[in-house]
Amino acid sequence: MKSPFRWKKRHIQEGIFKVLMFFALAAVAGSLGLILWTIISRGLTALTWDMLTKTPSGGYYFGKEGGVLNAILGSLFLAAGGTLIALLFSLPIALYLQAYSQDSRWGKVIRLSLDILWGIPSIVYGAFGFILMLALGLRASLLAGILTLALLELPIMARAMDEVIQRTPIDLVQASFAIGATRLETAIKVVTRQMLPGILTAIMLAFGRGIGDAASVLFTAGYTDRIPTSLLQPVASLPLAIFFQLGTPYPEVQQRAYASALILTIFVLIISLGSRWQAARMGRYVVK
Repeated sequence: MKSPFRWKKRHIQEGIFKVLMFFALAAVAGSLGLILWTIISRGLTALTWDMLTKTPSGGYYFGKEGGVLNAILGSLFLAAGGTLIALLFSLPIALYLQAYSQDSRWGKVIRLSLDILWGIPSIVYGAFGFILMLALGLRASLLAGILTLALLELPIMARAMDEVIQRTPIDLVQASFAIGATRLETAIKVVTRQMLPGILTAIMLAFGRGIGDAASVLFTAGYTDRIPTSLLQPVASLPLAIFFQLGTPYPEVQQRAYASALILTIFVLIISLGSRWQAARMGRYVVK
């Protein structure tokens, strides 16, 4: 028979952890709500159609006409290019870890290296990207920013894909081997299709990190009020636009900075909801 004291102790512990979980949830939800309230209350009044559809004109940073279309398109160009390059390397890495180095020492080293790269501050990637840019004979440009963002996103995407692919049902893999498929064929034709919703989520996670990062492109992408027409031209981005607008002493321009932050937040929200919707849609065809 169980001791009443042990029974009470376990229920007291459960109650304590419930309270801690409630406060943790309240802290996260409260922080998110406070951030959204600050951005919306200060930026919504400055968010106009001209701001979305025009580039900065003369005197924009003094409170005159213009918009941040250059930064909006620049952020999309940078994040899309960096995500595409990171995908070309991340998916083969994740498939290699699953097919050939599942529990090997070499696989553990690769995973540890990716974890370390994931934790490196983005400003370090910016400094490394700047050195790489000089070594390649490039100037601050869209291409240099894309390469730097690709380096930043690669460990995020590869590690996320690796975690997703490890959840592939072992029976499905063994069934593929049983009909004579090789490891490579199983990885490409079975595992990739099976875990496609999770792979898509990993891609969108990296894209969201890329579109919102400022430090990694500070030295490599440069900044301009124009929309780039070449990979070798400098490009603006929303995070840097927010930084520069907040640094001005003009209240009108500072309000536009919060409007730019609102635009960036909406982008991230759309990406998150879109990836979840697409993953749920594809998940209907996944073998559980």
